[in-house]
Amino acid sequence: MITAISIGAVTVPVTDVWNIVAHHLTGQGATDDPAADQIVWSFRTPRVLLAALAGAGLAVAGAVLQTLVANPLADPTVLGFSYGASFGAVLVITLGGIGIGIGGVGVAGAAFLGALATGAAVFALGRRRGRLAPTRLVLAGVAVGYVLLSATSFVQLWATPTELRTVMFWMLGSVAGAQWDQLPVVATVVLTCPALLGLFGRQLNAVLAGDESATALGVDVDRLRAVLLVITALLTGSVIAVAGGIGFVGLMIPHLVRLTAGADHRRLLPLTALLGAVYLVLVDLLSRTLIRPNELPLGILTALLGAPFFVWLLRRNKGLDTV
Repeated sequence: MITAISIGAVTVPVTDVWNIVAHHLTGQGATDDPAADQIVWSFRTPRVLLAALAGAGLAVAGAVLQTLVANPLADPTVLGFSYGASFGAVLVITLGGIGIGIGGVGVAGAAFLGALATGAAVFALGRRRGRLAPTRLVLAGVAVGYVLLSATSFVQLWATPTELRTVMFWMLGSVAGAQWDQLPVVATVVLTCPALLGLFGRQLNAVLAGDESATALGVDVDRLRAVLLVITALLTGSVIAVAGGIGFVGLMIPHLVRLTAGADHRRLLPLTALLGAVYLVLVDLLSRTLIRPNELPLGILTALLGAPFFVWLLRRNKGLDTV
């Protein structure tokens, strides 16, 4: 993170970054270069922190969803959560002029409600004879996601040119406009939700063996799914409310952690959060250095990296064809 703060259109030496951050946190020392101080503290530090929080939140949400639906291809985007959150946020941005409210809690709340409603619809459509069918659930997520994507496009027809520029942020994802006042809420959610999910580590491990085995071990599977659905929707909605639509993080990162650290959720969830944070910080660094001084939206790079991984995962899990 310190390296990411250092590198940009104007490179600030790492030692200066340390000194500036320490000065603002502790009040000790003085800043010799006001321009470097503004670059580091006002622009890059909140941006890097937001990228880390967004990566951690999306990665943990993906890890939990993959277990709940017993499908390695599940993540907030594939199951439509991201589309629902984006639709809610874009709806508030576009219709804010008629009293729905815009910015701050309004956008964040709409993103959360959109993600929660989408999750409820997908889980309802994904049931077959009262049981959750993994392949059916993924197909339901794709279908609902496309409906919401179409609805978002329709809402854009009523947007002004200024609103359209804001809407593009939600569609492509970016942390370029990160501000310090955005961080407290998303930091609280992203730090609290994985801690809560960690309390369900043993139950998630039981679900890995199947619903019947989990029930035999005393796990109320339906109640567990309902509770964790709300938590993952909160994670997804909170992140998208401040960072826009960023895909494939929740798909890739949990699998990379499982390949190296195993599937025990007591270890998987904290490591997934850490790797997700590091991953998105690096992606954001690439987004502002590959074609500098211009920037690439995060969603473009995560898709370029995530789509090949998705194809590899499909080929690796050939057993999905028989589900």
